[in-house]
Amino acid sequence: MSNPNGVLLLLPFLLFLVSTSLFSPKWAASGSPTGDPNFKRPDPLRHFHYYNGAYDVRNKHYWVSAAFTGVHGYAIAGVWLLCGLGFAIFVAIKKPSSSSWPFLKHLDHHYFLMFLLVLLFTFLAVVASSFVLAANQSTLWRTEKMKRTILKMGGDARHTIKQIIKAMTEMQTILLPYDPTTSLSLNITTHRLGKESRVILGFVHKSGHSIDQAIHTSYIAHLVIVTINLVMLVAALVLLLLHWHPGFITIIFCCWILTTLCWVLTGIDFFLHTFAEDTCSAFSDFEQNPHDNSLSSLLPCMDSSSSGKIMVGIGHTVHSFIDELNSKVTEYYRFLGLDEQSEDLVGVIKICEPFSGAPNYTYTPESCPKDAIAVGDLPHVLGRFTCFQYNSSEECQSNGKFLPEASYDMVSAYSRCVQYLLDIYPDLKSLTECNFVKDRFSDVVSHQCRPFRVSIRLLWSSMLSLSIVMVILVLIWVAKAYQDRGRCFSICSIKPQS
Repeated sequence: MSNPNGVLLLLPFLLFLVSTSLFSPKWAASGSPTGDPNFKRPDPLRHFHYYNGAYDVRNKHYWVSAAFTGVHGYAIAGVWLLCGLGFAIFVAIKKPSSSSWPFLKHLDHHYFLMFLLVLLFTFLAVVASSFVLAANQSTLWRTEKMKRTILKMGGDARHTIKQIIKAMTEMQTILLPYDPTTSLSLNITTHRLGKESRVILGFVHKSGHSIDQAIHTSYIAHLVIVTINLVMLVAALVLLLLHWHPGFITIIFCCWILTTLCWVLTGIDFFLHTFAEDTCSAFSDFEQNPHDNSLSSLLPCMDSSSSGKIMVGIGHTVHSFIDELNSKVTEYYRFLGLDEQSEDLVGVIKICEPFSGAPNYTYTPESCPKDAIAVGDLPHVLGRFTCFQYNSSEECQSNGKFLPEASYDMVSAYSRCVQYLLDIYPDLKSLTECNFVKDRFSDVVSHQCRPFRVSIRLLWSSMLSLSIVMVILVLIWVAKAYQDRGRCFSICSIKPQS
């Protein structure tokens, strides 16, 4: 090969493209994203001025303003608790009787009606509790599924980066004796990629742990409170039939507190419903426009024009490199006095060109002719024409081995590097174009967001229904306790003994 350096000077430029494609400044989000809607919500941290920012899980003002959307639940819980305390203090001080509260006299004539009301609202509370438990289980499953999908996205990114690091480490070792500058550049790029990989790993582990804590805390809170509430409902009905007045009063006290907690969970569930709506809307906006979106700072992707130019640049460089190699191979065959029709040379006359021509340089490895060889196999072919150190000059001349071993080693090194680059090209394309993010978000938006939102909406509506029913039921219990106060009943009787 008369001038191998002239053919192979293209490779440093190619490797420069690989390095810059991974660390382009356009990966960073610039300015305020306009792809997301701004949320006009009161922000308690800013004296209840509106939070007009976009979806941003790193912004405490977003979290506080979103959590404040459940204020109706928190407020009713506070009012209900204060009313309970006030009522308890009033009863302890005044000790009202039938004469002081005229409406208590009317209760003496409606024992059967009051018992039916207790049965009706106890049944409604049990039904609402069943819906809450079912919706809670569904929400846990849906949230776990979405969490796995999103965290798998981070895992895919890390796996892709590890594959590229492995290939670049091999390329760095191969090129070190021939091109120390490019080898150093690869070493820097590899360390940067390693840092990115560790950042992603830390994000996956930290986020996965935080998400797990939030999911299971919410699930356990709903499960424990609603289960205890169900036990209290059954206990209240039993104590009512046994007419054990002190125990029934204790149940009322406990259920008053449980009803307060139910309202708190109602507010939290509405906040979770708001967050689910925001998240799915942000995912949908990211799917449509990943470059002008609040998620782009968390999940950086190059814009399509930049990534396209870089991929075309790599395709053009490899295409030119292999095209030049093919032209040199043809020259050498002519130098040997052979042509492409020689039977001995069928299958080695051309190197596989996996990229189409200008202007797109599309990667189509399946378009290579069957008799073409991969660029990584070029050393095996050139070995037949290489005069190695263990060969004598007479032996090399008689067998047509004209290529010096030093040139063979250099060509072998560069051809193997190009082969490594071709091997990681699909991963590199996926990384620069952010395909692993887009594919995951597309799956979430298309198949998971709607059932996820529905399950949380059902959980909130069920919790709201249970809270309302419990308020009414506890008030009926209070009236029933006053109706039965100081009267003598037989076990399981509805009316007192005369």
